[in-house]
This record gives sequence, C-alpha cells and structure tokens, in this order.
Amino acid sequence: MKKIAVFTSGGDAPGMNACIRSVVRTGIYEGLEVEGIRRGYQGMIDNDFLPLERRSVANIIQLGGTILKTARCLDFMTPEGRQKAADNLRSRNIDGLVCIGGNGSYTGALKLYEEHGIPTIGLPGTIDNDLYGTDYTIGFDTAINTAVQAIDKIRDTADSHDRVFLVEVMGRDAGFIGISVGISGGAEGILIPEDTHDMEKIHRYFDRSDRRSKSFSIIVVAEGDQEGGVLVLSQKLSEKYPDLDIRATILGHIQRGGSPTANDRILASRLGYSAVHALIQGHKSQTLGIVNDKVKMTPFDEAIHKHKPINSSLIRMAEILSS
Repeated sequence: MKKIAVFTSGGDAPGMNACIRSVVRTGIYEGLEVEGIRRGYQGMIDNDFLPLERRSVANIIQLGGTILKTARCLDFMTPEGRQKAADNLRSRNIDGLVCIGGNGSYTGALKLYEEHGIPTIGLPGTIDNDLYGTDYTIGFDTAINTAVQAIDKIRDTADSHDRVFLVEVMGRDAGFIGISVGISGGAEGILIPEDTHDMEKIHRYFDRSDRRSKSFSIIVVAEGDQEGGVLVLSQKLSEKYPDLDIRATILGHIQRGGSPTANDRILASRLGYSAVHALIQGHKSQTLGIVNDKVKMTPFDEAIHKHKPINSSLIRMAEILSS
C-alpha cells in the first residue's frame, strides 16, 4: 500500500478534524501518501481530491465541523455513480480509504468494496452514538456537553419564572443523547424512542400530590420520541395541565458544532491512528470502534444491520433520580 485517501460523510460531528489529522500524520509517518476527498462521496464522483501533508492538518484538532466538508450524494446510490467514483480512485492510484461517518456512509463504503474491491476502514463519526461496534462515537461527548450547558442555563430561567421547560435534543432513531443529557442535566423527565412508557412517567410526575413543592421542571425530549417533538408535546401537556406555564426549546444543530471535548479528540485520534494500521495490515470492509477501552474491528455488514441498544439500567436509574 502506497497511497490512501480520507473523507468525511453524512452529518458533521465535532472531532472529525482531529480524526483527519490523525489519519494524515499516521499515514505520512508510515511512508504513505495521503489525499483528502472533499464533500464525501460527491467529491469522489466529482474528482475533488487534494494532497494532504503534515502542515495541511496543523492547528485543526480544536476545530468543529470538518475541513474536508461533507455532503449528501444521491448519485452514489446508483451503480453508475459508484463506478465513476471507483474510476477516479484508481486513476489516482489510491489503494485504500478511511471513511469517517455514520450508518449511511458505511453502507456506501460496503457497496464500493463489493462492486469494485476498494478496501475501506470506517470510523464512527456521528453525534448520535447509535452505531454498533463501538461504545462511543466521535462527536457524542461534545454534543451532550453542549446540550447540558444549554439546559443548565434554561434551568436558571425556569426557576426564576416557575416554568416547565421541554427541551428537545437530537436523536431521531435513538435516545443516547436524550438519556445522557437528561441524567447529567438533572431532568425531571426524559422521553426517548426506546422507552414506550416514558409519557406515563411524565404524567405520574405531574399528577403527584407533592409536585407543587417544586415550581419548575425540565423535561428532555429526543426528537424521535413517539409522542412527537416538544411543540406537539407542549400542546398535549398544556391541555392536560392548564395551570402549568410550559415552554418549548429546540436545541437543534447547536449540538453538532463547537470545539470538540478532550474525550472526543482522544477518541478520534486513537481511531484515525488505528485505521491507517488496519489498512496497512490488509484489513478491508471493516469498521473500528472502542469497546471496553480497546480498539475493536467489526465487519461493515454487521455494523450496518445490528442494533445498538441503550443500557436499560440507565432508563430505570433516570426514573428513580428524577423522582
């Protein structure tokens, strides 16, 4: 192996730049040429490549987002699009890829390997922490810290005005952000897709005879909860509890941005370093993650199709601590 390329795909996540830096510097140290692909699979099709040197990735470890940009690419979903991408990779003599992204990015990399035999190592770059094969994903720690800081500020105004605040966090299909933010933010209620009884718990909380002893509350709601987002939920609660002053706040994409935490920088650096060595050792069509503080390899097909469950004890603990 003489040349590799790195790209980011799907939603951006804090720590992606730290991962790019690690891939580039490890590759160069091992005697490889390294190129970056702008805008993910779209750049692969458009032949949008750039050589990366050590100085190319200086002073980026602290930056949020991704210097290589990211984009959705409908063309890559077609055999013709993947053929064009593979032709561009071969014309540049690229022997292997490092893909930093989520489930959809892994699916594209698997297709590229199955149809064109291009070795790819996937690294889990998503704030949702919902990828199988790793305890934590790049960007998750930063996202929950950003959300907790926001909730701490909201709690001040909730207390000052005796209000109930419904705070919506990201998590369309999984509640990892919601449960972590709810516990660390001291929320009185947490609604996530995995807990089908969460609304019953909210009603029990507000129906308690001693509820009046506390004049404000914070309820964390994952955007994918079956009850709907905070705008729908605030209407439902206002109708049932007309005496409550209920406000809704959607944190939205603020959770994606910002300088990555130390934990995310270390995680991203470890995975980038390991990805280069995995390619050198001949591994292909695999993802890397951290499980019990050790780097673990998981086949793409397994990482894409297996479900990563939330620890059920956290749901129970959150209910007890919020009572």
